[in-house]
Amino acid sequence: MFRNALLATSIASLATSAAFAVTPEEVVTNYANIALAGYEDSLSTAKALKASVDALVAAPSDATLEAARKDWLAARVPYQQTEAFRFGNPTVDDWEGKVNAWPLDEGLIDYIAADYGGNDENPFSTANVIANAKLNVGGAMIDATTITPDLLESLHEVEGIEANVATGYHAIEFLLWGQDLSGTDHGAGMRPASDFSASNCTGGNCDRRAQYLVAATDLLISDLEEAVANWSESGQGRTDVTTDAGQGVTMALTGIGSLSYGEQAGERMKLGLLLNDPEEEHDCFSDNTHNSHYFDGLGIRNVYTGRYVRIDGSVVEGASLYDLVKAADGALADNLLGDMNETMIALGDIRTAAEAGTSYDQMLGAGHPGGALVQNAIDRLVDQTRNIERAVAVVGAGDVAVEGSDSLDNPTAVFQ
Repeated sequence: MFRNALLATSIASLATSAAFAVTPEEVVTNYANIALAGYEDSLSTAKALKASVDALVAAPSDATLEAARKDWLAARVPYQQTEAFRFGNPTVDDWEGKVNAWPLDEGLIDYIAADYGGNDENPFSTANVIANAKLNVGGAMIDATTITPDLLESLHEVEGIEANVATGYHAIEFLLWGQDLSGTDHGAGMRPASDFSASNCTGGNCDRRAQYLVAATDLLISDLEEAVANWSESGQGRTDVTTDAGQGVTMALTGIGSLSYGEQAGERMKLGLLLNDPEEEHDCFSDNTHNSHYFDGLGIRNVYTGRYVRIDGSVVEGASLYDLVKAADGALADNLLGDMNETMIALGDIRTAAEAGTSYDQMLGAGHPGGALVQNAIDRLVDQTRNIERAVAVVGAGDVAVEGSDSLDNPTAVFQ
């Protein structure tokens, strides 16, 4: 649950900081510092994942596979908190799809269940890069004899089809867990460690599967190194938000509003609930969706409060959006903070239920009581977005376009 010492500490900290006037320049500088810290943490956890992936490939076993899975899960914690820097910042938006694109047609990458069928609208949905050293892409034959980061980059969203996700966290997730064929029953993917074994190979092409996993992990690291550079001194992401502090504040509010509403409440939560479809889970292979939702929500709160707790326990904090709003409308600032606290409690309730044995895909099942937990979190995200929009007005942030979602704004269109 979110009712803990961190909440009390951060409220006390905010009360102290709000007693002093802050400038937009101070706010966007701290915003950029938090972004840098989040991407640095994402990079360090990706490097830990790389070490465990190398150990798995060198000696496939239940233990080395489980270690790689745990490191993948750990890597998601800081990364999900960085998603609050999307949507308003073009540098992040242009970059993000390389590392966190979803959902994916997993048959592009590897074998899938015989009755899964692929995607009739995507000719690459059963291409199976791991099983095929030659690929026909747009009438041209691609040499995939050796699976490298460059090859994966060339195949990512090939032919402009977004479901052709060849890189990033979710490609790695699929390789570590395999398909989750449990539907809305409890259960994650069940890929065996022998899928990576040269001497006891299951699934075929174990050497190429290992190649793909290593290449995808190497590429994730290089992509995160790019993100760290973007937010370092003179990096493009930092420059985008600090050159014009007013525009930087607009970017920050756009980011948290759009993630809160259209992306998380809509595409990641309400859509799956409407369709009762576990394929709409964000971390569907690992059944980690309860955590990805939670840390997305926390990332939004981090940006508003100007405070991020790093993976080593240290804290990056300073002038915040809360401070700016507080100076203009104290009641609104506190109401929005209260909304975000309620959102974190609701997301924490989902997380608690999942950790107690009711997985998120079960909650998406028709008539499942866990659906009420999901809907409550959706409602809280929508509430906080409305106050984010009010905050935009009181701080004079200009034109903030919060992204929408048919699942919230026009649900009938989802079924058409």
